[in-house]
Amino acid sequence: DTLRVSKQELGQKVLEQNLQIKIARQAYESARADYRQSDAVFLPSISASYTGISTTNPLMAFGSKLNQEILTAADFNPALLNDPKKTKNFATKFEVLQPLMNADGWAARKAAKTKMEAYQLQSDRTGEYQQLEVNKAYMQLQLAYKAVQVINKAKATAQANLKLIQNYFKQGMVQKTDVLMVQVRVNEIEDQAQYAQSNVQNASDYLHFLLGETDTQKVYAPSETLKYEPSVKTFENKLPENRKDLQAMTKSSEAYRKMAVSDRYSFLPRLNAFGSYELYDTEFLGTAAKGYTVGAQLSWNIFDGYKTLGKVQKSKAEYKKAATELEQYKAQSQLELSKTLRQLTDAQNKRNLAQLALEQSQEAYRIRQNRFAQGLEKTTDLLAAETQQLQKELELDAAVFEFQFTQTYLEFLTQ
Repeated sequence: DTLRVSKQELGQKVLEQNLQIKIARQAYESARADYRQSDAVFLPSISASYTGISTTNPLMAFGSKLNQEILTAADFNPALLNDPKKTKNFATKFEVLQPLMNADGWAARKAAKTKMEAYQLQSDRTGEYQQLEVNKAYMQLQLAYKAVQVINKAKATAQANLKLIQNYFKQGMVQKTDVLMVQVRVNEIEDQAQYAQSNVQNASDYLHFLLGETDTQKVYAPSETLKYEPSVKTFENKLPENRKDLQAMTKSSEAYRKMAVSDRYSFLPRLNAFGSYELYDTEFLGTAAKGYTVGAQLSWNIFDGYKTLGKVQKSKAEYKKAATELEQYKAQSQLELSKTLRQLTDAQNKRNLAQLALEQSQEAYRIRQNRFAQGLEKTTDLLAAETQQLQKELELDAAVFEFQFTQTYLEFLTQ
């Protein structure tokens, strides 16, 4: 049930299957739909209706006959006007409303477009972040498998030492306590091996989660091993202006500014043209009488109880808040970049020292093992050297992981 994968394969799959990326894309689609709604500021609104009534209301009955063009002199009889007979009226109506001048609507449309662009950039940045996460998870999987290999090698060494000690015990060269100490060491490594296997499963499950997979029966295995690979790229302590999250924050702040402009334009008058075409008859679906109406309306909301003024003040405050958040985010991002640059230097030094420590511990174990075979070293000294060698090898792998991830994170911050 092991599935071998490469980092490149996972990078492609995460873009297609990751749930967080799908959520970000849907957020963009929602903003895009808002922008499409703003087309109403220059496109006409067209509606059609069909109404059928039966009435004895004096005004409605007289108006219906007038619309049907069937009014006669007899209908002006006061008795009929005051107490008309049941009158039927079927009306078909087509209406068109065409905006001509709508300053706040145009400004709101520009704000909606800027908001849509911000969500697009945010969606792209989400994809980049999930790529970082899958790279980190892949390196964690590599580290977990490397730990399994190291511990299995240490287990083989410990078992060989146990066999040697048992032979010495049979020959009366060591005490029973020495055999028991080595046996305890073998048991400890067995426990570490089980823990390492659990880490493999945990790292694999996290990859399943990042890829949006519900079937976690298969365990992922990396096709590449974890290696120390310093980048040839030189990193500068300066935020790139084209980083997508910074661009998204800038666009978002700009959208708030345009919405504030739109709210201020609400004080201006609006000009709309309208027209209607009507068909009337006494029969269902009849079209005996026809008529049309065209015109234009200039409307101006002079005072609405400070509602518009309060809206303007709110949008202005929201814009200032967004601008301040952008400034804070840039400062925080610069701080994170500077810190990560220092962490990369520290991680490189840590890896170099871990490499040196491993080489020294391997040489120390080799010497003690040879001296032990000659009866010149105690069992406790051999076990301590073996434990130190295993610990230093695991520390080196962890240091390589820390360096490689810090380097990948730094590439993400300057992307």
